[in-house]
Formats: sequence, structure tokens, C-alpha cells
Amino acid sequence: MSIGDVALLVVAGVAAGVLGTAGGITSLISYPALLAVGVAPLPASFTNIVALVVCWPGSALASRPELKGRSAWLLRWSLITAAGGAIGAWLLLSTPAGVFVRVVPFLVVAASLTLLAQPRLSAVHGERLERRSGAMLTGGLFVVSLYNGYFGAGAGVMTLALMLLAVDQHLARANALKNMLVGVATLASAAAFVLFAHIDWSAAAPLAAGMFAGSTLGPRLARRLPEDVLRRLVVLVGIALAVVLWFDPQL
Repeated sequence: MSIGDVALLVVAGVAAGVLGTAGGITSLISYPALLAVGVAPLPASFTNIVALVVCWPGSALASRPELKGRSAWLLRWSLITAAGGAIGAWLLLSTPAGVFVRVVPFLVVAASLTLLAQPRLSAVHGERLERRSGAMLTGGLFVVSLYNGYFGAGAGVMTLALMLLAVDQHLARANALKNMLVGVATLASAAAFVLFAHIDWSAAAPLAAGMFAGSTLGPRLARRLPEDVLRRLVVLVGIALAVVLWFDPQL
């Protein structure tokens, strides 16, 4: 791999880390960067997931104010996300994506629109959502984490929408929780890929270095941007991802 390729992956990693941990979608930048330096599509998918693991500690360091007092809560729900991520990875290694990839753009659009409508949904259906939050969180986290391990693109937006509806209506705090839970699911699926799939480590290393740097900046950006601005930016990125996935389902 040339110095130019390494530099491209580091820069793409920084941008992907910032975008993903601020509420958006990491793979929209990182996966095409892997393809651009010559990694084949399937190894690029596995390599991307492995590199993404570093966003977990990076965002945790940057989100300490939002995560204060949440350790026990995160430990409890991390068990579900780890199980979902591991099962999703096993499914990916065992079965082809098939027709499922055509459903993904609609899932991403649905999550983006839910994110946009969340303040009104919470205001109108607040008590009803609160009563159902336990079941919503249990089922939702498992399904989204399984999807994260199996396909992944857009899982962050889906998890963020779930956090806002079922856990915390404050966007920066919900985003910090999202980063932790997505990180657990990613770690579980990455462990399976390291053991049973081909990882291009020469590409994973510079991409991960950039992602770690970017992931320490994303939560700080989410903390400082006005909630309405951040929400609309995440929704726009989510819809952009859905369009890209419609025309290129292998992303």
C-alpha cells in the first residue's frame, strides 16, 4: 500500500469518526475509502467493521459528561447488543445478503424520519412511549444490533432514534449512549470477523487511527451544535445514505 493510500485512509477515518460519533453514519465515508485503495468489496466490509471498533473508546473519552452515572445501565443493555452483533455476524458469515439489501434504504429512511419527528412523537405520545419503553428498547436494540452485525450501514441512525424515543430526549446524551451500544455490537461482530473472515490489516490500521482521532471530536461537536441543527444534519446524512444504498446495495 502506497503512502498516498495510507494518507487517504487516515483522512477518511478522521472524517468518518467525526460523522459517525456526532450522530451520523461512519461507513458512508470509510467503506468507499477502502474500495478506493483497492480492497475488494467483501474484505472491505469486514475490514471496515474491525476498524470501527476504535470509535468505541474514542467516543467514550469524549462523552464522559453525558455518560456520567450510566455505567450500570450501559452494562445491562450491552449484553443485548453484544448478543445481537455476534448473531448478525454469524448470519453474514453463513448466508448471503440476498434480497435483504433492497429493504435497507427504506429502513434507513424510516429511522431518519423518526429522528426528525421524535420531538413531536415524544410530546404527543410521551406517557404511552414511556410505558412501552422497556419492551421497545429490548426488542429494538436486539434487532438493530443484529442488523449492525449483519449489514451495518445506518445502524447508528436507527439506534439514535431508538435512544431518543425510549431512553433520553436530550440529543447529545442519546448520541453518547448510542455510541456506546453500537460500539459493543461492533466489537462483538468484529471479533467474529477477525476469527473467521479475511481482514486487510494494512488498510485497517491507518483507517482505525483516523477513526480514533475523529471519534474523540464527534461527541464534542454534538455537544456544541444546537439540537435542531444536529438533528437535521443527521437526517440529511441518513437520507443521503439511503439514496447511495439504493443505487449501490453493497455499501
